[in-house]
Amino acid sequence: MGTTDDRRPGHGHEPPRAGPEAEFRTFLQAGRFMIQRSRSTGEHVFYPRVAAPGGEQDLEWVEASGRGTVHAITVSRSREGAYNVALIDLAEGPRMMSRVEGVESLPIGAPVQARIAGTAAEPAVVFDPADQ
Repeated sequence: MGTTDDRRPGHGHEPPRAGPEAEFRTFLQAGRFMIQRSRSTGEHVFYPRVAAPGGEQDLEWVEASGRGTVHAITVSRSREGAYNVALIDLAEGPRMMSRVEGVESLPIGAPVQARIAGTAAEPAVVFDPADQ
């Protein structure tokens, strides 16, 4: 009989490494807004991934400045109230979807500042209007 190749944790092999999304969530739970940057090109990327759009696989985690501007925003209204969904251009270059809290809407190009909100189990990056 041949041997079996058992790759489960605790069976002589390294456990699988957490993926980029899990790493991002762990940073958020620790109160840190981190994005990835290619060591070779300096390009920042968001959404967490294993390779930059150009194919570089040398991504490292760096602290985001939290500064950004509104690229687009839409408001959804219901009987329960209104909320917005916004595309934010981060100062580092990437664009991310989030919401701007404390206001119903903002003009395109308005400056915003990130913060981490939500629960400890489900933290999220949200934005507030920034002082101009």
